[in-house]
Parts: sequence; structure tokens; C-alpha cells
Amino acid sequence: MAVPAQHVPAVRISSPTGRWILLTTVLGSSMAMLDSTVVNVALPTIGRDLNADLAALQWTVNAYMVTLAGLILLGGSLGDHYGRRKVFVLGVIWFAAASLLCGLAPNSGVLITARALQGIGGALLTPGSLALIQASFHPDDRGRAVGLWSGFGGIGAAVGPFLGGWLVDGPGWRWVFLLNVPLALICAPVAVRHVPESSDGRAHGRFDVPGAVLGALALALVTYALVEASSGSLVVVLSAVLGVLAAVAFVYVEKRSPDPMLPPDIFASRQFTAVNVVTLCVYAAFGGFFFLTALQLQVVVGYSALGAGTALLPTTALMLLLSARSGELGERIGPRIPLTVGPLLCAAGMLLMLRVGPGASYVPDVLPALLVLGLGMVALVAPLTATVLASVETSRAGLASGVNNAAARAAGLVAVAALPLLAGMGPEAYRSAAAFDAAFRRAMPLCAAVLVVGAAIAFTTVRRPAPDCRRPECRTHGCVTSPPVEPGRARTGTAGPGRP
Repeated sequence: MAVPAQHVPAVRISSPTGRWILLTTVLGSSMAMLDSTVVNVALPTIGRDLNADLAALQWTVNAYMVTLAGLILLGGSLGDHYGRRKVFVLGVIWFAAASLLCGLAPNSGVLITARALQGIGGALLTPGSLALIQASFHPDDRGRAVGLWSGFGGIGAAVGPFLGGWLVDGPGWRWVFLLNVPLALICAPVAVRHVPESSDGRAHGRFDVPGAVLGALALALVTYALVEASSGSLVVVLSAVLGVLAAVAFVYVEKRSPDPMLPPDIFASRQFTAVNVVTLCVYAAFGGFFFLTALQLQVVVGYSALGAGTALLPTTALMLLLSARSGELGERIGPRIPLTVGPLLCAAGMLLMLRVGPGASYVPDVLPALLVLGLGMVALVAPLTATVLASVETSRAGLASGVNNAAARAAGLVAVAALPLLAGMGPEAYRSAAAFDAAFRRAMPLCAAVLVVGAAIAFTTVRRPAPDCRRPECRTHGCVTSPPVEPGRARTGTAGPGRP
């Protein structure tokens, strides 16, 4: 039987159990984080091997994001009720099984289906890894444990594109997914043997399954309509209409549900709402940028998969090295300036990418753009997280962080669906260097414009939080696809992220 969170043994980091907990939670979260960063560099090879068009490559990314973004809040609640270790282990096993199916996929349809299943596993294990740390470690050690967890996770995010490129050029793209299987074979048994079980003793077992299903369905239908919009078929129109109706139904269900996955009253805070709108702008631009840039470097510039993955390392490296200092600066001067300057720097970095075309050299052409982009990301990510947490009551910090993370992922998947359409990319664009380069040059200003809008919203709406506001615990962060999921302290004092 799961032990209520307040009765879980107070584990110390220096103990063998503490080290085992850190190992299994880092391995589990790294599986999901690696997958979100390595797949982009494998896309051209996947397309050639499976004879897939651009829409199939978009869905290879978005099928995972749809289920992950739609279910991540529900995943945290399931762990609170049924046991965080149990749900975490289930997520690890589910993720590994779906990864195996990805690695064995004979065609793009099977791969896309398996990626959607991967997202379900990710929604179970991502909030669970941090919740286990919060529920297991002694209060004096929790801050350090969370710091180690986020730091090692950031290193995993930095290594991801490099590792993905090496696998694609070496054993083959299928090993990008198959690598998760041995990681799971280590992670799951260690969790079962060494990680204490915990749950929320006040959890009542009512889950907002209709809300989760409607949210994921709305994202899937709208994404499908955007990806297939160029065909102009009746199916596309119906998908768009049904997607909007599902979104309206989601809002209605959340308002009427006694235990909503996304309580509408959390948006009563104008600052929370504004920062999430900024998040949508920022991570929509990031999602579109990293999707297209990995293709641009390979299709147009002629990089190998390993070369493209290595080329993107500076952005993550800068975040790892400077994110903590950026957070400290944001605490001193307030979030308004970082959340304004950061997106503008990122916009400048994306405009500098217009220099990256046929025959481009890395140091004079590619590196300056990525350094400016990385500095912009450093400036905004930590203050954005701090402002989200400061905008709500401390007891809702986990929920606020989960909402912000889900918003970022949803923005990224919509951008990956919409940006090729807006830039005029045809189904076979990635097979032609000239066609893809022309579309890329139309896409980068669009990404920059969205970032400028985000900066304007931040400048006009974000204010300095109260001096006693909650500070982020994940101070070292390296993931470029979403802000960090922060631990929450809900009613029992140790609820994990995403707990409604």
C-alpha cells in the first residue's frame, strides 16, 4: 500500500537510498528529455528511409507532443492517488515499449502511432520523477536533490542532439528510440527496489479524464488541420471545426468539473495569464526554429546528422552555464526586463540565421546566431519560471508550473504544424535544398515576429512579484523545448508537479 506523503521516510542524499533515488529519477526524466531533443536531427534520415513526406515528419514530432501536452497534468494527479513510484515505473515501462515500437516501425504510420504512445508514457514519468524527489528526501536535502536532478537533466538535454546525430550516422536512426529500452531496464528495477512509495493521503480518486481527452483531442484535430491545410479538403475543414468545438467543450468541462485538471480560477491572476501568453509566443518560436533548423543544416548546408546535432549545442550549453545566474539577476531587477530583452535577443538570433544557406561556414555564419539565441534563452527562461510561480499561491505552484510546461509544449506542436504552411513548404520541400532554403528564409522572420509580440506583451503586462514570492528550485536547466517542471507544495506539503 502507498504510504501517504507526510509519512514517507526522510531520505538523505548521502545515503545509498538517496543515491538510488537520484539515479532512477534522472534516468527516467532523461529518457523523455532526450527523446524531445534528439528526434529533430534524425528527421531527414527517417524521411528518406521510410519514404515519408514533410507532413509525416511533422507528425513524427507532433504526435508525441499532442499526448504529452494533453495528459501531463493528469499524469501528476494519477501519481498522487495511486502511488508516485507505481505510476512513474508504469510510465518508464510504457515509454520503453513505445520506443521499441518506434525503433521497429516499418513505415511512417506505425512510427507516428508509436510516438503518440510515447507521449502517454512521458506524461506519466515526467511529473513523477520530480514528485518522487519531493516526497522522499528530507526537507533539508530536497533543494540540493532537485538541483542535482535538474542539473543532470540539463546535461542530458545538452548531450541529446550530439548523441542523436552520432546514432543516426552510426548504428542508424532506429537506435535513437531503441536506446530507451536498456535505460528502462536499469531504471524500472532500481525504482521498484530502492525508491519508497508515496501518495497524497487526501487524494480522493476523482480524475478529470474528460478534460484530458478533450484537451488532447483539440490539439490533435487543430494540428491535423494545420498540417494538411494545403490540400483544402473537406476533411481538413471538418478537423478544424471539430478541433475548435473540442476546445470549447474543454473549457466548459473544466468550468463545470468538481475537480478540473485545469482549474479556470488559476487564470484569475492577470500576471499568471500574461506570462503564459508570453510562454506561448516564446515556445512557439522555439519549436518552429529547432524543427526547421535541424533540417536546414542537413538539407541545405550539407551537415551530417552528427554535425547538425553538434552545431546546436551552444544554446543548451549557455543555458546550463548561465541559467542560475540569470535567475539571480531576475530576482534583483524583477522579471519585466529579462522577459522583454530575452525574446528580443532570441528574435535577433533567428534573423541572423538568414545568413545560413548553401555554403555557410559554422564559425562566421551559424555560431553567432546560436550564441545570440542562447543568450536570449538564458535571459528569459529562469525569470519566466520564477514569475509563473510568483503569480499564484504557494500551494498551487506545482499546478502553475505544470500548466506553463503544457502551454509551452502545445505552442511548440502548433508551431511545427503551422510554420511550414505559413512559409509555403510543399510536401517534398525537404528533398530539395533550394526549395527548403527559400521556405526557411520566409519562416525565420515569422518566428522573430512572434518573439517580438511576446516581448511587447511582457513589457506591458509583467510586474515585479512580491518580495516573499516562491523561487524556482530547478535553477539549472538545459531543455530548449519547454520550461522546467517545478516541484509543488500542495495540501499535503509534498505534492508533485501537475497536482490540481
